[in-house]
Amino acid sequence: MGVRLMVVDDHRLLAEALASALKLRGHRVLAAAAPSAGAAELVVSRAPEVCLLGTATPAEPGVFDPVVRIKKERPQVAVVVLGPVPSPRGIASAFAAGASGYVRHDERIEGVERAMMKARAGEAAVAPQLLQGAFAELLNPAAQPDDEGARLLRMLTPREVEVLVRVAEGEDTRLIAAGMGIAPSTARTHVQRVLMKLGVGSRLEAAALAARTGLLERAAAHRASPPAASPPA
Repeated sequence: MGVRLMVVDDHRLLAEALASALKLRGHRVLAAAAPSAGAAELVVSRAPEVCLLGTATPAEPGVFDPVVRIKKERPQVAVVVLGPVPSPRGIASAFAAGASGYVRHDERIEGVERAMMKARAGEAAVAPQLLQGAFAELLNPAAQPDDEGARLLRMLTPREVEVLVRVAEGEDTRLIAAGMGIAPSTARTHVQRVLMKLGVGSRLEAAALAARTGLLERAAAHRASPPAASPPA
């Protein structure tokens, strides 16, 4: 039997595409919307069985406030979060807000559908390893300090840190190469490695992530710090 649902996502086009795919599979989609205060109000007013809530930033403070409101006013609505591979804090925040499940946004439509059915039945719709991480974060929140910027900075080499700062300053590959005294092909390789390590798909996303997590300030300070002096012989 089809699920009566709503799809809410950061990007309206993605919400509408997912809604269309689920309609073709026999589900009743009441609405597809972008997340905002109005989106939560729409879910409360339409009262679907399941709400699919997409977000690109599960660890960002306040991102699950709509879930809190939905569960407060419509506790029977099961909310399944669609997001990137989360940090334990991100998935813990989703469940703490009242979500019934968490599914990676690159999951196949069959996986999304299974999660919807499990959530509607009152089951936790989440991979066991993700659930384990969420419980650990809820029980021991002080054990994992929220310093995403420092964690990301440790993933980058000094050269990649410099590349990230230059990317955030708007330099293209040619300017990065000239400023660092390297070939454009080498600069391009450094940029691709930075994007891969940060888990983003574009320079703009890398700059936004760096600014949001404090990584940009840390990277700039790291770039400006002089090398440590060698101990006397």
